[in-house]
Amino acid sequence: MVSKTDRKLERERRHKRVRTKISGTAERPRLCVYRSNKNIYAQVIDDVAGKTLAYASTTDKEVKTKYANKEAAKEVGTLIAKRATEKKIKSVVFDRGGYIYHGVVKELAEAAREGGLEF
Repeated sequence: MVSKTDRKLERERRHKRVRTKISGTAERPRLCVYRSNKNIYAQVIDDVAGKTLAYASTTDKEVKTKYANKEAAKEVGTLIAKRATEKKIKSVVFDRGGYIYHGVVKELAEAAREGGLEF
């Protein structure tokens, strides 16, 4: 009998594999993306200190689109770029969180690049 693959478990395995190679520092923090069925979240994290430096999601008041779609991802990307540049963060390491670089994750990354972040 063929068993169904657990997509969440597979994503977590990919994310662990990526995280062994990617780490955020104070000079170049990590831009981490998480998406659920309803919302999109983005954080700029300094892994050495263990602190979140900037945060944006579709649950914020500034974001008009409240769903996990491409328009909302663009808004979250521009908002995280704005909040990161306010804290004088220009360069980040992009952590796609085990998701494929397509659709919502790609739109968020491109909007963050247009907003001034370099990765």
